[in-house]
Amino acid sequence: MIRRLWPLVVATVSLGVDAYVLAGVLPRIADSLTTTVGAIGLGVTAFTGAYALAGPLLSGPLVAGSTRRGLLLALTVFNGGNLLTALSPNLETFLAARVVAGIGAGVLSAVATATAAATVAPEQRGRAMSLVTFGLSAGTVAGVPLGMLIGAQVGWRWTVGLVVAVGSVSLLALLSRSRPLPAIGSGAGTRLSSVTVPQVAAGVILAFVAGLSSLGLYTYLVPVAQDRGLAAWGFALVWAWGAGGVAGSALVGRPIDALGSHRVLPVTTGLLLASFLALALLDGPAVWVVAVVLWGACGWATVPTLQDALTRTRPGRTTSIVAFQMAAVYLGSAVGSAVGSALLSSGTEPGRLPAWAAGAGVVAFALSLLVARLRDRRPAADRAAAGPGAAATDA
Repeated sequence: MIRRLWPLVVATVSLGVDAYVLAGVLPRIADSLTTTVGAIGLGVTAFTGAYALAGPLLSGPLVAGSTRRGLLLALTVFNGGNLLTALSPNLETFLAARVVAGIGAGVLSAVATATAAATVAPEQRGRAMSLVTFGLSAGTVAGVPLGMLIGAQVGWRWTVGLVVAVGSVSLLALLSRSRPLPAIGSGAGTRLSSVTVPQVAAGVILAFVAGLSSLGLYTYLVPVAQDRGLAAWGFALVWAWGAGGVAGSALVGRPIDALGSHRVLPVTTGLLLASFLALALLDGPAVWVVAVVLWGACGWATVPTLQDALTRTRPGRTTSIVAFQMAAVYLGSAVGSAVGSALLSSGTEPGRLPAWAAGAGVVAFALSLLVARLRDRRPAADRAAAGPGAAATDA
């Protein structure tokens, strides 16, 4: 399977790096462009906002008629936006470049996932989607520290150059590919009305809440550990979360295919809630390392599990559904970071943030049960979309 999907996995590795690496070099960018860290921080907002809007609005139209063309265009826009970021002479160009990169990333994330799912047999969809998420988590875990190291040694522009280099590998691989890609741009698959399906709507809300709690809390992992007397363990906990994320996204595919995502989803969200409760109620390095590994694993494993739960019976809508889901994840992450900042500014101790995350985790668990319950309630148009036309290929 990896031989067919590796260009897509590499593409999502570059996405994983790009989504988080700039946070670690904001001061260097601000100094280089003679502005403030707050102003440069708007670049993160610009990227996230463009990502959230472009995925649902543009993914379907861009792949209509040719999946390969849509992937190549998304990668070109994404790489071009990052190249422009690296070459930015001033703040205005930098912010515009982040918008361009976000547009490419939003489309690329949805199209890569839908293409991976359509490339394999139905009984392997879970594994294919988990491989794409593995790319995202691996890019975040390994690429972000590497990018920060490059930024410290030779400058932040080379950090962004790392993203361009990884994305270019994927682009070249797709350009040289002779085997046709499956068509994923059917009429039913590109409609924004996908999100009005009850199960899909619940799933998109779940994605937002999971992003808010899991990725939002991750932003403050180090200060939370410091406040709980684990300052010396901060770096180890960051790596523990990353290792859990890589393992969870890599291993969840087989259970999805064997047991069904409707059974796996409440397990991942339930264990995610348990990890937050452990961090909120318990102390000690050993307990925290285990809880943080579990948090990373279940947070990332929930992404492909939810994708499969929402799209397995409606493959013609995979592109639009995944676009909405991933937009919700990134919006949830941004809102979670903002909520955490507001809580800290209002006097909340950092060590209490896991309790707030646990509250959101209860909502995520309840929503996962609802998504599982609604799994068979799909309109006739979706059943038609799973017909022979969904299996077509394009050059």
